[in-house]
Amino acid sequence: MTGRLVRIDLSVEGIHSVPIRVLVADDHEVVRNGLRTFLELDPELELVGEASDGAEAVRAVGRLRPDVVLMDLLMPEMDGITAIGIIRQELPATEIIALTSVLEDASVIGAVRAGAIGYLLKDTRADDLIKAIKAAAAGQVQLSPRAAQRLLREVRAPETAAEVLSPRETEVLRLLAGGRSNKEMARELGIGEKTIKTHVSRILAKLGVQSRTQAALYASRVGLIPVQELGSNSRG
Repeated sequence: MTGRLVRIDLSVEGIHSVPIRVLVADDHEVVRNGLRTFLELDPELELVGEASDGAEAVRAVGRLRPDVVLMDLLMPEMDGITAIGIIRQELPATEIIALTSVLEDASVIGAVRAGAIGYLLKDTRADDLIKAIKAAAAGQVQLSPRAAQRLLREVRAPETAAEVLSPRETEVLRLLAGGRSNKEMARELGIGEKTIKTHVSRILAKLGVQSRTQAALYASRVGLIPVQELGSNSRG
């Protein structure tokens, strides 16, 4: 497994004192077995369930309430993108990483629009996948570089950020895209975390995007931050 990840830190800082609960959804048993093997080697992770199709994944998430789901996209009964959308609607506290061999615009864009916090290919290195799971549990976006490039092409930016956002909101967006957590942004700007959350909510509404991931990509598209610097301030 090869390739570096584009990491965007969008989290409120915090340390998990209990294992991160993970559910794997993939219709190939050999893939589930492989993921189970190396997930069980990390004491900070706990595999709480598996699913072989999208519909089963939705039911399992509702029953087990995992912190993070690794979701394949091409599955019988219900595809992964549909399952992601349902889970994000019903259980927004559960983060989902699309883990797939598919790199098509429709799949990448569909998964992120549905609410996936990450999009990784199955050739991702094992240790990078472990890091991605832990980052997702903390609210940090994980995108393969090729997926990030495809998403950037999709982000529409007919207006500059200055025309849409206030100066303060523009600064918050720049910091968010650069990998600052809410706590770090609050400290750097000298305001409270609740105020940061309010700014982020307004930014999403003004930009007409559904997630912080899309907002960060917008920031890169309009020139607030180069794509290679997305998440550059987040800690490894």
